[in-house]
This record gives sequence, C-alpha cells and structure tokens, in this order.
Amino acid sequence: MSKEFVIGERVRVVTLPPYGKTAEPMPMLRPPDVIQLGEEGVVVDRRPGGYWSVRFARGVFLLDSQFIESVQAIADTESGTEATDVRSHNVSLEQKYIVDPS
Repeated sequence: MSKEFVIGERVRVVTLPPYGKTAEPMPMLRPPDVIQLGEEGVVVDRRPGGYWSVRFARGVFLLDSQFIESVQAIADTESGTEATDVRSHNVSLEQKYIVDPS
C-alpha cells in the first residue's frame, strides 16, 4: 500500500531512487545524485501509479512513495510519540488533491 501525502506537505528522501525523473510534461531521466539522501522538499502533485511530484532545490522530480516520508511523521518517531494522522480527518477529496481543471 502506498503512503498518502497532502499537497504542500514537507517530505524527506529516506531512500535514493536508482535515477531521478523530472516532473515535466516530457519527463527526463537524471542521475541519482541530483537528489540527496535526507533532502527535504514539498509535495506539489500526485501522479498515477503512486508517484508524487516533489519540489526540491534542484527542481521538481517524480518519486515513488517508497522513497519519501513525511517530515512530521519522522519528527514524531524520533521524539518517541505516537504519530497520529489527523490530515485525513475532516478533509474533503478536493482539499486533499488539487486537480487542474485544464
């Protein structure tokens, strides 16, 4: 099961993908060192197949949900508190995923 993120949520790279894939209309493959392990970015969009568009310092890349985790979830785990997902409560589908009308 893939992880769910909210648009605008900060995420951190926990495992490096074998290559980077840009989130452009015509995606390009980039070397894996374009994204650094532990680098933080912001979720911009959700793509089919469990992929997320994430904005990093060097651009926007498509990452599978297995390569990223929420910064908040990581902070909760490190502090020893139980992470509760309050994001999904009282949030409509339209608020959770921004859909481009064009």
